[in-house]
Amino acid sequence: MTQLIGVDLGGTAIKLGRFNRDGELLAELEVPTPQPAMPGAVVMALVEAIEKLDPERRAPWVGVGLPGPMDAAGRVARVCINLPGWQQVPLAEWLEPQLQRRVTLANDGNCALMGEVWQGAARGYSDVLLLTLGTGVGGGVLLNGVLLTGHAGAASEPGLICVNPEGPPCNSGNRGSLEQYCSIGGLRRLAAEAGAPDQDPRALAQLADQGDAQALAIWQSYGRWLGIGLSSLIYVLTPKLVLVGGGLSAASRHFLPIAQRELEQRVQAESRQGLELRGCALGNGAGRLGAARLALERFGQDRLG
Repeated sequence: MTQLIGVDLGGTAIKLGRFNRDGELLAELEVPTPQPAMPGAVVMALVEAIEKLDPERRAPWVGVGLPGPMDAAGRVARVCINLPGWQQVPLAEWLEPQLQRRVTLANDGNCALMGEVWQGAARGYSDVLLLTLGTGVGGGVLLNGVLLTGHAGAASEPGLICVNPEGPPCNSGNRGSLEQYCSIGGLRRLAAEAGAPDQDPRALAQLADQGDAQALAIWQSYGRWLGIGLSSLIYVLTPKLVLVGGGLSAASRHFLPIAQRELEQRVQAESRQGLELRGCALGNGAGRLGAARLALERFGQDRLG
């Protein structure tokens, strides 16, 4: 049976998985992302890691999720705003001759969403918004069971919407984007403004678990900004399900209730009728699973549903 490889390329780590056609994980590997994460160095790291993960070459199809928009054909990384040197990088074309496997690219938020739709918390849902909260804020949108990619493949960048026009500058060129408040860097900024500079997110969550008032207040501020951003997205998309994933979602118990309260205050009842807001089920494994699923769809002609 044909196997698949899914890759989730992040700013600090590259997570890989080898799967069968049913989405069962057969082998996994995680390697550090080269620093700086220039395209050439990343290509070398990917080739080495994929060959190590599948030395017997059982998987002819590879899906790679990256933090940014791809072209509509899934061949070119158009821009990855948090990775240096990533503008119009023909990554699939570079990888295929070295790997002797077919390669397709996708936005990492779309990959996480497809992983959750296939095997996770979004199974059975046709209208879903997913946000990934980590080094940046990414995400994906499923409408009527179809992944929203836009006419040129660049749709669904929910982290780049503006929540404060006078806020901090964003690498996208925007100011006060949701990413500037709800990424790891955004959380650190909120902590510094509250008098807790250089606070690690994990330590901040542990302090909140212990009832530390300052830590709880920081997470509440974080949840408020998340709710503000979600309210605009919900008005446009009216999803049935909103999922939150990424590294910061491990502390969702401290901020999702605040985000939910913001939604109830800011979004009229008709636009949030039956809306569910909760964490992803697959954790950091969703992206690589979804990348493998997209490879299966593009090369094997399998479709969800």
